[in-house]
Amino acid sequence: MGRRRQDEYARRARREGFPARSVYKLEEIDRRVQLFRPGQRVLDLGAAPGSWTLYAAQRVGRNGRVLALDLQEHVGELPPQVEFRVADVREQSIESLEGPFDVVLSDMAPKTMGSRAADQYRSFELFLTAVEVAAQVLASGGAFVGKIFQGAEFELARDALRKHFTKCRVIKPEAVRDESYELFLVGLGKRELQAQRRP
Repeated sequence: MGRRRQDEYARRARREGFPARSVYKLEEIDRRVQLFRPGQRVLDLGAAPGSWTLYAAQRVGRNGRVLALDLQEHVGELPPQVEFRVADVREQSIESLEGPFDVVLSDMAPKTMGSRAADQYRSFELFLTAVEVAAQVLASGGAFVGKIFQGAEFELARDALRKHFTKCRVIKPEAVRDESYELFLVGLGKRELQAQRRP
């Protein structure tokens, strides 16, 4: 039953013009927390093959902007409000990202090595990288969505998010494969920088 459901997500993505079924993970998160509004500025980390980028671009409309970063090039056309850069976010200066943004997305994941604990830790490191970027480029009140492989460091990841956001949610969308241990941590209500610096 689960496998048939997952295959249906893949077929649906192809029918609707998205490169991958991951779009329905973001769609569900958006539906549950109301992430997007027309005219917003969005930073999409780990953007290839582009499903999240295309979905965000649709939601923010032509008056919005989506900056997408990935180590791989994007294949196919993108709407005019999207800029796609082949880049490692860990090597980008905050100034080069040209914020502030209203939403930061991270679907970044490590290349799996076959060791569950090692994969989980490397996912945790990427998640922390995304949170640190979000903390510096998000406007006050902004939102963050980040993928993480659930493991021993999960509570540390959630604590890191709580430092910067007034609300933190854990969501496992229906489109996540049954056998997967990926989750999404969502930060809402980005705190002002002044508040973050108080001891």
